Amino acid sequence: MRTGRLRERVGGTVLLLGTCSLLTDISSEMVSAILPLYLVATLGFSPLQYGIVDGIYQGASALVRLAAGFLGDRWGRHKVLASLGYGISAVCKLGLALIGGAWAGLSAIILLDRTGKGMRTAPRDAMISLTAPEKELGLAFGVHRAMDTAGAMIGPLVAFALLAAAPDSYRTLFLISFFVAILGLGVITLLVREPESRRPVVETEKPDLRAAMQLLKGAEFRALMIAGSALGLTTVSDGFVYLALKEQVDFDNALFPLLATGTAVLYMLLAAPLGRLADRVGRGRVLVGGYVVLLGAYCLLMAPSAGVVSLILVLALLGTYYAATDGVLMAMGSRYVPEELRGSGLALLGTATSVARLLASVLFGVLWTVLGLEATIMIFGAALVVAMGLAVRGLRIADA
Repeated sequence: MRTGRLRERVGGTVLLLGTCSLLTDISSEMVSAILPLYLVATLGFSPLQYGIVDGIYQGASALVRLAAGFLGDRWGRHKVLASLGYGISAVCKLGLALIGGAWAGLSAIILLDRTGKGMRTAPRDAMISLTAPEKELGLAFGVHRAMDTAGAMIGPLVAFALLAAAPDSYRTLFLISFFVAILGLGVITLLVREPESRRPVVETEKPDLRAAMQLLKGAEFRALMIAGSALGLTTVSDGFVYLALKEQVDFDNALFPLLATGTAVLYMLLAAPLGRLADRVGRGRVLVGGYVVLLGAYCLLMAPSAGVVSLILVLALLGTYYAATDGVLMAMGSRYVPEELRGSGLALLGTATSVARLLASVLFGVLWTVLGLEATIMIFGAALVVAMGLAVRGLRIADA
């Protein structure tokens, strides 16, 4: 699809936000691609310690996301809050370069970084949903996620090149990540405009917290949030998947960042097509299909290793899972949230799934420490089957 045609269908704001996310994800994925290896292999963290840090990384943004979504609605300043979130995350990359390997310091920096992510995510998604045509929301979120994931593909490549040229140069990597994040911050602050309301709003009409919480009374939105939470609670984080692959298929540490790139390739290629497919055949169907694909990845991790073939297949399945679920879930949520509460509603949905994934990461770390890796993946696989069964009914209600 030509860029001009795409701009007509989803709007220029979506493409600019995608560019901002692309640069930010280059920065973020330079760090997150090597973080499991850095913490476990270099600093000597146990699976339980890593699970706690990864839980913070996965879910610490939850409450901040909820507050940012609500304040963006109330103040009508989604761009300001998103920009502040991007700025906080950028500064944290500099903090990682300076803090060293102290457990408390690293945890604090990661917590602050995820706070920045939480602050930007709901306002950014609200801007996408407020500027793209409603019938093209799946495509709009898919395009944004594809551009976001292009950054997620490039970031690990940069990390790999740097570590291959200068092994253990983690602080230099964090510093370069900081400068790339500043470029992304410049895009949103200088080029993106605050979206205007598409319907007349009475001057005194200001969304309040009670109105935001009233969203939970809607059967469709509530069913979607419960379904997303149940599925998130059985989702193994990327970091643990990559560490499992490291145990299953022994390879050099310098290649570790490329695992995230392998995931990102399929995510980038499939995000927009699967978003369009969801608009046409039903977003709930595509979402559940994504979790079926994730279950396939779990099965491969439990099966006897086929070496590089197993590794490639797991990464391909993981990328396909993200393409079928991430933007599609936000597009589904946008359907049941009024315009004036769009940030709050998407934040509620994102918060529920983030908290579920935080709990999943901590639980996975505990079970790995107590029971071992294979048994833990088996437990999560069985739980995912149950969660999909419970979620199908809720998604059928939400996507009716």
